[in-house]
Amino acid sequence: MSLSGASNNKIAFFSTQPYDKAFFNKYNEFGFELDFFETQLNPQTAILIENAEIVCVFVNDIVNEVVIKQLAEKNVKIIALRCAGFNNVDLEAAKKHNLKVCRVPAYSPQAVAEHAMAMILTLNRKTHKAYNRVREQNFALNGLLGFDLFGKTIGIIGTGNIGKAFAKIALGFGCKVLAYDIVENQEMIKDGVSFVSVEEIFKSSDIISLHCPLNDQTKHVINKTSISFMKENVMIINTSRGGLIETSAVIEGLKEGKIGYLGIDVYEQEEKLFFRDLSEDIIQDDNIQRLMSFPNVLVTAHQAFFTNEALTQIALVTYNNIKSLLADNDIENKAALLV
Repeated sequence: MSLSGASNNKIAFFSTQPYDKAFFNKYNEFGFELDFFETQLNPQTAILIENAEIVCVFVNDIVNEVVIKQLAEKNVKIIALRCAGFNNVDLEAAKKHNLKVCRVPAYSPQAVAEHAMAMILTLNRKTHKAYNRVREQNFALNGLLGFDLFGKTIGIIGTGNIGKAFAKIALGFGCKVLAYDIVENQEMIKDGVSFVSVEEIFKSSDIISLHCPLNDQTKHVINKTSISFMKENVMIINTSRGGLIETSAVIEGLKEGKIGYLGIDVYEQEEKLFFRDLSEDIIQDDNIQRLMSFPNVLVTAHQAFFTNEALTQIALVTYNNIKSLLADNDIENKAALLV
């Protein structure tokens, strides 16, 4: 691969939305030819790729060994994720077929952290319900009772860039902040965060916010057993990956009243739902329908990342990653290169 002649390089984008096209077209200073597909990348849609050395994918694209073999056969050289998570990519298969894989490790940690806090405030103070009531000329306060966030204990699982940003916000509200990660962050400790075991997070937190990646160790970290350790009326927030929560266990926790509030911006089966307008369809997923039926559950459709600043960074970092790989140079941010 060489950057000479980079203007002839084609990037095939999958799972694209209008905003993807807008931002990637706006910041295409390198003259790449861009091929946008609204469909998800999977074994059936890989056939759409024509003369593209680079494939750009998002969180719900399927990049397993079958797809990677198809990409290699089409002479694809680079898989560029325009997101931080990479649990949907078979990295061993990519190595086997000599494909480079890069990602955007930090586009705007503040965007996701702020959305997590917005979900907490909305669930607590019920501003979404108040908005609808007032529009119907109902000015009664019954059913809108909340609690002071000040002084409450917030537990954070995962203290990467987003978890760290969220901790600063929580500290700003006057909360006691507990955190769990494999490596304790000394800067956060200086700020007043206490690192404890994950069991202590479950037992002591009024609010638990998930900011860890999805892997074999973290899958279903919220399950029947962990919920049993939690405080009555606990609030759980997930803006990370849907698979961190065992949906059936959370539904039971909500039905029993153990879980007092649930805010999710991600969902285990979201690839069949999110980023689409299904307003005229009958949704076949009984679990998401059940979750949305609870008055104390707030669901947003993977929107936490969705700010102007974040989309700008996603486009710029993705292009710079690709440029570096085509020039056979190291990517400046080592965390961006996966294979």
